[in-house]
Order: sequence, then C-alpha cells, then structure tokens
Amino acid sequence: MTSYAVRSRTSYAVRSRTAVVAAAVVAATAALVLAGCGTSSGTPEPLGTEGGSQPTEARTLTVFAAASLQKPFEQIGRAFEGSHPGVTVKFSFGGSSGLVAQLSEGAPADVLATANEQTMAKAVADDLVKGTPTPFASNTLQIVVPADNPARISSLADLTRSGTKVVLCAPAVPCGSASAAVEKAAGVDLTPVSEEQSVTDVLGKVRSGEADAGLVYVTDVAGAGDEVTGIDFPEAASAVNTYPIATLRDAADASLADEFVEAVTGTQGLETLADAGFTAP
Repeated sequence: MTSYAVRSRTSYAVRSRTAVVAAAVVAATAALVLAGCGTSSGTPEPLGTEGGSQPTEARTLTVFAAASLQKPFEQIGRAFEGSHPGVTVKFSFGGSSGLVAQLSEGAPADVLATANEQTMAKAVADDLVKGTPTPFASNTLQIVVPADNPARISSLADLTRSGTKVVLCAPAVPCGSASAAVEKAAGVDLTPVSEEQSVTDVLGKVRSGEADAGLVYVTDVAGAGDEVTGIDFPEAASAVNTYPIATLRDAADASLADEFVEAVTGTQGLETLADAGFTAP
C-alpha cells in the first residue's frame, strides 16, 4: 500500500508540472500571435494617417481679379485645386481700380489680375507686385442691349438719341476708360444715366431692363447667353484692353502664387480663356 501511494503522489506531481509547462507554452504562443497582428515593423500607425503618410496641409490662395474674368478664372481655379491637394483658391472679383485700392490699404491677397495695363502699372508703382506682370489676354468692347432690343440700337451713335438710357463703367474702371476712348474715336459724347464700378454691374442693369444699352466686354455678352444681345461697332478696335497678371509682394505663399500665374498663362489656362471669348494679348 505504502509503495503504491508513493508512486501515485509522484505521478500526480509530474502531471501537474507538465500541465503548468503546457499552459505557459500556450500563453507565450498566444502573445506571439497577437503581436504578429500589428504592423510589419511592430510600430503602431499614427492616428489620422493612411499607410503612415502625413495628412495634406490645408492652404488658401487668394486671387484678386477683374470682374470680367470671373467665369474662366473660377474654372481655372477648380482645375488648380484638383492638381494641388489641400489648396483652396479664394477669389475676389471687382473693378480693377477698386481691387488695387484695397491692396494699397492692406487687404491680403496673393495674386492680382487686372483688366488693363494702366491699372496694373499703378499696383507696380505702389510696390504691391513681385516681379514683372505677365500679359495673358485681351478684350474689346461691345454694345449690350436686352435680348429684344426695345430701343432698336444698332450703332454707337444710337446711344446718343434723346431718351435712350445708357449705362457705362466709371472712368476710373478699365471698361470706363475704354468707353471714353471709343467715344473719342467715334466723335460722340455719351451721357449715361449711371456710372458703375464694374463691368458686371453695367451688364446687370441692361439684363434687368433698367437700361436700354451699355458698353461691356465681348466676353461679358457671351457669358450672359440669350439674356442679352451684343452689337459690334468699328470704333471698339481703338480701345483693346490687355490683361496682365502678377504675384503680389506680400503673398503668403509666393511659390504657390507663382504656380497659379503659370496655370493661367499656360496652355490649359489660355484655352479656357479663349473658350470664354478672350483673345491673345
């Protein structure tokens, strides 16, 4: 009996030690399996990244541009954003002289595009521009009337008829100085019922029926579609406006601003402008 009891206790002890060892092996194996479920390098990926890459930095590019450039520039801006992840192009459109005045007063912007070279020259003289502005497009004036042309306008001389409500750009605005040039070339004196601060304001008054006619750019008439009618006149050739673009001296990101200027003056940008009715400078 005593010999059997000793053997039984010995056998039980051996089995217990074996079970402990087996449990330890299982635990160690499980730990290795769990560790293998991490990244191949064994280092956890940072939160908010994919494949360990850093998130794209958000940047905003501010462009001041003549009102007549709105449609093609918005199209160029969307393409630029598509090729520059994280970049948002913010536009401020208006009369060129007003935009330069805002910049002179400290308004923040990265790029300036004006509707004539004289206004850009003012920006250069005020030391607002970095480098030399690049001409990228040209535009000419056209008489714009409501679609049904109730005043029966057919020439620049018709705008001088008594009772005809004509709207022009203010003289300080590029389309206003161009209007003055064609008046001089044609030997006529127009008396507007109002003078507007941008070419889009002139177009808006004709479109709404507040005016019988106005002088705007060919591109504005084309952009308005069937809402208005454009009438060519020979004297328009005496006032062709050339549009320049430049990176501003105080641009927050001059390199990005230079890239936008290149996008406007490059092949795709010029094609977009041509589709809108602009011609080469």
